[in-house]
Amino acid sequence: MKYALIGCGRIATNHVKAVINNGLDFTAACDVKMEQIEILLAKHGLEKDTSIKRYSDYKKMIEENDLDLVAIATESGIHAEIALYCIDHGVNCIIEKPIAMSIQDADEIVRRSEEKNVKVSACHQNRFNVAVQEMRKALEAGRFGKLSHGSVHVRWNRNEGYYAQAPWRGKWASDGGALMNQCIHGIDLLRWMIGDEIEEVYGQTRQQFHNYLEAEDIGMAVVKFKNGAIATIEGTTNVYPENLEETLYLFGETGTVKLGGTSTNNIDVWQFADETDNDNKNKGLEEATSNVYGNGHTSLYADMIDAIENDRKPYVDAVAGRNALELVLAIYQSQKDEKIVKLPLENFSAIEMAGEF
Repeated sequence: MKYALIGCGRIATNHVKAVINNGLDFTAACDVKMEQIEILLAKHGLEKDTSIKRYSDYKKMIEENDLDLVAIATESGIHAEIALYCIDHGVNCIIEKPIAMSIQDADEIVRRSEEKNVKVSACHQNRFNVAVQEMRKALEAGRFGKLSHGSVHVRWNRNEGYYAQAPWRGKWASDGGALMNQCIHGIDLLRWMIGDEIEEVYGQTRQQFHNYLEAEDIGMAVVKFKNGAIATIEGTTNVYPENLEETLYLFGETGTVKLGGTSTNNIDVWQFADETDNDNKNKGLEEATSNVYGNGHTSLYADMIDAIENDRKPYVDAVAGRNALELVLAIYQSQKDEKIVKLPLENFSAIEMAGEF
């Protein structure tokens, strides 16, 4: 399966690992800064591999190669533009989060991919964490009973050095703030677990310490789901002096689970009324990870390859990416308009937050 990578920055190394682990034919790599391609390939001992073509123009790359799968790992502001170009050229794509910066673009990615039968996977790789999968299995088996509430807490640190690495970070047009960049994985998990149907969202965001950015460094929200459950979201890059945790809680009539660790990769609490032998294995489960991105990229790629080969929807499809984005944008709109926001969103973009702080 012929594969190409567009964008060779910070997250790209996880994509290359997934490519190698899944035995894809690494056909081409693209970045506007050609030296970034060489730095990335050198990390994986591929700098002398002349079979990997190098490009600075993704359109030229797609036109010159018969590609089966492309991963889009550029700055967030151009994800949608590149994705729509790939879809129009019949190329399946994995899109790093967020899949777009506006709900209109996300809806168009969903619509056009379905119309052209092109597979699109949103790169919410934490869905493949062992702990997350165990929570999902228990949920689907009905072990929680009626859901009461849930919460996600992403308590991380990002300093000025991090933002200096890439000038697009923290800007409304190209990135958004802590909720859109760092916390969208946890927000995706919360919505997926409690139920995709949301009635309304009330949010507050602030810029407390990162006055060199345009966007927020702390956001909090209350979410009301159509199934009657409620949830809270806390996402920040203000934790001193380093990343503290990413936790996901789910409370039901007959079950309580808390996922923890740096990226929801551990099971901290696992309690069910109908206890089974398997539950002992889950109590205290810890999945070792080398960084906050976890191990999920390899599994997400494996699923995408299988989805293409068997003509099915990916496990984390474009709708999943759209839903996570919608919840972030709803919090933003609630902050901007100082009111509760009803879903579904029909028309909102991160760029509308310009000047908020």
